[in-house]
Amino acid sequence: MAVQTISESVYVGLCLKIGTPQQVAIRRDVWDIRELITHKVASTDYLVTMLSGSRREGFRFKDSDHDIMYWSNDNIVLWDFSQSTLYNTHRYTLILCDSSESPPGFPLLWLPLEEADRRVLSSCVRINGALYISSAMYRHNTCTVIRPDSTVHGPCSSGRHDSGFEYDYAHCFVSNFWPPSASSWTDRCQSWPPPNVVNDIVRSGCHFVAIGHKHGNHADNEWRISFSQAEQKLVYAMNHTQFLTYGLLKLFVKEFNRGKIEEEKLLCSYHMKTAIFWAIQGNTIDHWCPQNLLAGFWVCFKLLLKWVYEGVCPNFFIPENNMFMNKVHGVAQRNLFTQLNGLYEKGIAFLLQSPSISSYIMAVLCNPRLSVCTDERTLISEAVLDRELFWEINIRDALPPNINLPTCIKYLSMVEQLIRSPLRQFQVPMLQKLTATVLQTSAFVLHEMYTNTSGDNKQMYIADKRSCYMLKLAAKFGFVSDLLYIAMYFYKTFRHREALSVIEMTKVKLAQPGLMYWRHVDPERYTEAVGGRSWSYKMRHAVACNINLYNDMCYINELTPEQQSCSLNHKKLLHIPSYILLHMLEFLCCRHVDPVRAQAALDDLQVLVHHDQGVFVPVPLRDISWEILGICQQMTGNHQAALYSYIQSLRQYPLNKIDTATRHRIQDLH
Repeated sequence: MAVQTISESVYVGLCLKIGTPQQVAIRRDVWDIRELITHKVASTDYLVTMLSGSRREGFRFKDSDHDIMYWSNDNIVLWDFSQSTLYNTHRYTLILCDSSESPPGFPLLWLPLEEADRRVLSSCVRINGALYISSAMYRHNTCTVIRPDSTVHGPCSSGRHDSGFEYDYAHCFVSNFWPPSASSWTDRCQSWPPPNVVNDIVRSGCHFVAIGHKHGNHADNEWRISFSQAEQKLVYAMNHTQFLTYGLLKLFVKEFNRGKIEEEKLLCSYHMKTAIFWAIQGNTIDHWCPQNLLAGFWVCFKLLLKWVYEGVCPNFFIPENNMFMNKVHGVAQRNLFTQLNGLYEKGIAFLLQSPSISSYIMAVLCNPRLSVCTDERTLISEAVLDRELFWEINIRDALPPNINLPTCIKYLSMVEQLIRSPLRQFQVPMLQKLTATVLQTSAFVLHEMYTNTSGDNKQMYIADKRSCYMLKLAAKFGFVSDLLYIAMYFYKTFRHREALSVIEMTKVKLAQPGLMYWRHVDPERYTEAVGGRSWSYKMRHAVACNINLYNDMCYINELTPEQQSCSLNHKKLLHIPSYILLHMLEFLCCRHVDPVRAQAALDDLQVLVHHDQGVFVPVPLRDISWEILGICQQMTGNHQAALYSYIQSLRQYPLNKIDTATRHRIQDLH
């Protein structure tokens, strides 16, 4: 088989493994619009957040870390005093870069006015009489800010999230100016990236993460210039063949490091990213297309081999910063070169000897229909693409904790502005769902405002009308399951008949054979029901997801202990399967007026919890599902069944962190 044909087959295999152009666009568009809104609304908040790393770039490897950067807009890093005239010193803490005694890319951060917030001042040291922010001290002081169970790893706070993935949180400082030490980069950008991307990168400035150079004069006090934001824009500027080549390099280095202890892992994903950047900018491949994918990988591999031989890996933005200086030298360098050179001598075919890479490449090579197909419309179905879109929307659809009405209004105002602006295709449904979430949250916030104050009846009546209107409006924007927020509100305000009416309507919609729920869908029935319709239509008629309850708000009194337990464990949301909540609400609404229907709802709930195979009760949410069954059983007086359910809840994966509430409920039974 010709190398060109094999290369096309590898392209198809990587599309199926890493993502087609549309799948990657979905992941980027959904996150970008969410972050844009959050940044604009939270511009005056203490911490601004930015997803970085491979997930932001569009990869969805199972073991991908969640890399998030945090910084305060009140602390601004400058490169010289002339830039200070652009800022109000009463509002902003101005920090000045000092690169006079530091290796390239690792400046000191000087506080010229010696004024800053408590966390910054407590991280300062004196050097030659001046006050500098120590990276080591700042890293220590911020390690447990977001999650108390974090540990320091490099410049980050690291740990494992309840969902199972690992996270790296980097507390950093921001500069709105491009570093002078990276000025040569803009001069190099003659062919790639295009001028509009270069200008956008330079306008966006850079960040500083809390780690120094091991061989610097002030290793514990220096800060590394981070180009994470610029790198994300560069990856966005790649075509899909270049992106998949980058993905193949990431798969290669992961396989290359498999079985090695941490000290032996001299190569990392960042070296691969650097290699692909240099290769694209150097015009080493005339045309980056599916037929040349393996040629592109080989160019990057040879570049990597050259760097290891020379012991120099030049940073893409500041080439004087040799990223091999700390680890790749001496015996380690020679051993690494020997390993890579051994692969080089085997030729590109060495990729087929890598189990994790060859498995899906061979699957395509052995399937003639796929081997010749590079058209993504025939690679994945409409249902699979929609599942990717609605899954991304579902997991990105969240507001910050402790939200109040003015913040909700800010969100709605921002949504109104964005609707009138040019949006990328996948940003529209994300904006639509986020609008529904803001309206739902506003409705419950408004209700609590007037319930917890001594307002007159007229004010409460007006507030209630507005809450009802917002919830009904949200149901016209959001998922099918968003109807349950209306049912919860009616139950909370003792309108049980209205709640039951909504529950009946929701039951019918959730029972549709073509419904997409969680990540489960019957592609044929889904396509038959809504194929070819707009994403807006599909969202409202054929998609359901779990219900998220913000733990600082009360939705259902009977779940208050669970929300409190969840909140004590630093979780802002309680996640409940829609079908579980549906049966619970039906049981709660009927128990005083229709005991027979209440028992039927409880029976349905019990069958669902006991026998579902992860379709309507996702495995990670079995803790709250067993808990809700136990609550309903206890309310009927069936304490033995309730005890069994609570014990089962404790045996599940503790995603919602409700075990404190569960143990209290068990004590109450005794």
